[in-house]
Amino acid sequence: MIVVLSVAVGMILWVVLWSLGAKGFDGGMLFLLVVLGAATIKGVASALPGNREAADAAPDAAPYT
Repeated sequence: MIVVLSVAVGMILWVVLWSLGAKGFDGGMLFLLVVLGAATIKGVASALPGNREAADAAPDAAPYT
């Protein structure tokens, strides 16, 4: 969800900066920075010990017992 929200915020930031006279490329670079930051946060947060789901922590049962 954070990546979707960061895309929306990044696009709004890009349009606002472009309308204020900044170059489109500069706004695009900031957009990519926001999205890359959100993707990094999502990737790192899922690897932290407190954020793992219970299904991932429990090993699978043996198929033939």
